[in-house]
Amino acid sequence: MNTSSIRDALYESPGPRAKRRVRFFTLLALIGIAALLYVIIHQFDITGQLGAKYWSFFARYTTWRFLGQGLLVTVEVALTAALIAFAMGFLLMRGRLSPVLIVRGISTALIEFTRGVPTLLFIYFFFLVVPQMGWKLSAFWKITFPVAISACGVVAEALRSGVNAVPKGQTEAALSLGLTNLRLFYKIVFPQALRYVIPTLIAELVIVLKDTTFAYVVNCADLMQNARVLISNYDALLSIYLVVAVIYILINYLLNKASDRLARRMNRSGAKTAA
Repeated sequence: MNTSSIRDALYESPGPRAKRRVRFFTLLALIGIAALLYVIIHQFDITGQLGAKYWSFFARYTTWRFLGQGLLVTVEVALTAALIAFAMGFLLMRGRLSPVLIVRGISTALIEFTRGVPTLLFIYFFFLVVPQMGWKLSAFWKITFPVAISACGVVAEALRSGVNAVPKGQTEAALSLGLTNLRLFYKIVFPQALRYVIPTLIAELVIVLKDTTFAYVVNCADLMQNARVLISNYDALLSIYLVVAVIYILINYLLNKASDRLARRMNRSGAKTAA
């Protein structure tokens, strides 16, 4: 049974010559990166940015505990926003595929609106306008809701592309067996569509995580906000932002690895089910 994914279909395995070129350019890129890092570190040394006063506070437990508290809030906001975005995106996707013209039109308009408006504008709306309507939201929800709304349109289009990628023959075969449209969608179509778009959804989660850095607007004590507090206390902008950047890079790397692993696992599970 073939367990290849859409990614495997789009990017075929390279041949021997292509592999040699990949290794050569990879080595060339590593040398270039190493040279760039040397220049940067040397410049830091010249300007005194490698001095002990800019780095010594990282040896304190309180510094990492403070950053860890902010990281926990960042992860909570990102995961909550991702779940809300998935739920809203699913509803918009169902509306976009609806045979009812009005429902399809409204869903399409909402998808294009959420995809077109910058996340920061949604944040300002929840921060400045929503309180005037009498809705008192905590800082957590003032950043979570706008980030989720900004992402739901992309999620809806990703899910719709996955649904459209399911072979029509399976739909016709299921209908011929007497399955209703509702059971057909949830038993046959959507599980396969979800396997197709797992990498895209994880990539959108990475974007959601990056959008949480706007939390400073609503005074939410996330990782970036706590980093700004440390900068004001220790006057060490460069070192703190470098450490925070490394933390974000590691999180995004782990998310990408989880995406690959989950996609392979779901493909194997789907193959066994089909067999």
